[in-house]
Amino acid sequence: MEILKSIVAFLVAIGILVTIHELGHYWAARLCGVKVIRFSIGFGRPLWMRKFGADQTEWVVAALPLGGFVKMADERDDVVDERDRGRAFNNKPVWQRMIIIAAGPAANFVLAALLYWMVFVIGAPGALPFVAAPPVGSPAAAAGFLAYDKVTAIDGKDVKTWGEVRLLLLDRAAARGTAVIEVQTRDGRVGKREVPMASLEKADLDRDFAAKLGIRPYRPPIAPVVETVAPDGPAAQAGLKPGDRIVAAAGMPIAEWTQLVGIVSASPGKALKLIVESGGETFDAEVIPKPVIDGNRSIGRIGIAPKIDRAANEALVTIVRYGPVESVPKAVGNVWDMSVFSLTMLGRMITGDVSWKNLSGPITIADYAGQSAKLGWLQFVSFLALISVSIGVLNLLPIPVLDGGQLLYHIAELIKGSPLSEQAMEIGQRVGFALLIGLSAFAFYNDIYRLVSG
Repeated sequence: MEILKSIVAFLVAIGILVTIHELGHYWAARLCGVKVIRFSIGFGRPLWMRKFGADQTEWVVAALPLGGFVKMADERDDVVDERDRGRAFNNKPVWQRMIIIAAGPAANFVLAALLYWMVFVIGAPGALPFVAAPPVGSPAAAAGFLAYDKVTAIDGKDVKTWGEVRLLLLDRAAARGTAVIEVQTRDGRVGKREVPMASLEKADLDRDFAAKLGIRPYRPPIAPVVETVAPDGPAAQAGLKPGDRIVAAAGMPIAEWTQLVGIVSASPGKALKLIVESGGETFDAEVIPKPVIDGNRSIGRIGIAPKIDRAANEALVTIVRYGPVESVPKAVGNVWDMSVFSLTMLGRMITGDVSWKNLSGPITIADYAGQSAKLGWLQFVSFLALISVSIGVLNLLPIPVLDGGQLLYHIAELIKGSPLSEQAMEIGQRVGFALLIGLSAFAFYNDIYRLVSG
C-alpha cells in the first residue's frame, strides 16, 4: 500500500510539473505565432487524445509519464504546408525561438514561486533550531556550543527552522568552509560560534554530516517510563506494564529513555537484565530483545514505547508564516537560492568535492513524493516547489537535447550570424543524448543502491 501511495504521489507530481513546463513552451509558441501540432504529456503510445482549436492541435496523454513535448511546425523535421511556412518555428526570428525554448524552464520557476508563496502565506510548521549538548571533542564543542543554544543565523542569513539550518550548513560543508553561526543562549545572550568543516570527508555528506560536526537538534529528555507495551513482545513476556519505570539495564543506571534504547538496540537476541520500578516497588526482569533489521544491521527491540511529554515537544515547533505581500520576495528568493544551490552542488559533483551518490532518479523522487504526501498536503506542495525548481535548473543545463542546449545553439547562431550546420547539430544531439542517458542510468543505479542498502 505504501508503494502504491508513493507511485500515485509521484505520478501526480510529475503530471503537474511536466504539464506546466510544456504549457510554458506552448503559450510562448502561440504568443510568437508558431503553429502547434501536438501537446503531449508523456511519451510513447497515446492513452488519450483530442483535437482542439483552429489549428486542430492534438492534446495527448501518453503511456510513459516521464516527460512531455510540444511539437511545432518546423521545416527541419517535416514538410510544412505553404500557407503555414510563416508560422514554422525555424522561420521565426532567433530571439522569438529563444523565448519559446526558455519559456518551459521559466514556467517551472514561476510555478515554484507560486507554491512557495502559498506555503509562506498559509504557514509551514518547522522545528525550532535549538541545539543539543555537543559530544566532547566535536567541532561544535570546540566552537563553544552549549545545550539549548538557539541558532538564529548562519553566515549572516537568518534562520527560523532546522530545515533552513541544514540547508545552509550543507552548502558550507560542501565547500569545506567555516560556518559562522549566530546563537541565542538559554539565558538570552547573543554570541557567535565558528565551526570549521575541513574535517568532513566526501562520504560524510551522504550521511548526517551535521551530527558528525556535533550539531544536533535538542530533544526534551524522555523519562524511562513505559506508556505502551506490545502484546506478546519480549517486555510483555517479562511482565512489564504501562506506567513502569526502568531503573537499570545490564547493570547500568537509566536516567533517560535514550540510554535504554542504546543498550537494547546493541543487544539483539541477547538476554538483558532490567530493574523495574512498579507501584512503588522494584523487581528484576529478564528480556531477550527481538532482532530487527535496520538498514544493513541488526538491532534489538523489546516492544515498549515511552511516555512522551507532548507539551515540551510542541514548544519546540514553530509555524513560519508571512503576509501575502511579504511572501512575494520570500518566495522569489527561495526559488533563486534553491536554483543557485542546485547548480553549486552539481558543480561540486563535477569537481569531485561532492559524491555522485547524491544524484537521485525517479525511484527516490517517488519515495520522497510518497513521504511528503503522507505528512500532509502542505508538505507535498513544498516538495512540488522543490522539484519544480530542479526541473527548471536541469532543463537549462547546456546539454543539446535539453532546453539549455537548444538555447546554446541559438546563442551560437546570434554570434555566427547564421544557424549551425546540420552536421554540427547532429553531433551535438548524439553527444547530448549519450550524456543524458549516462546521467539517467547513474541516477537509477543510485536509486537501486539506496533500496538495497537501506
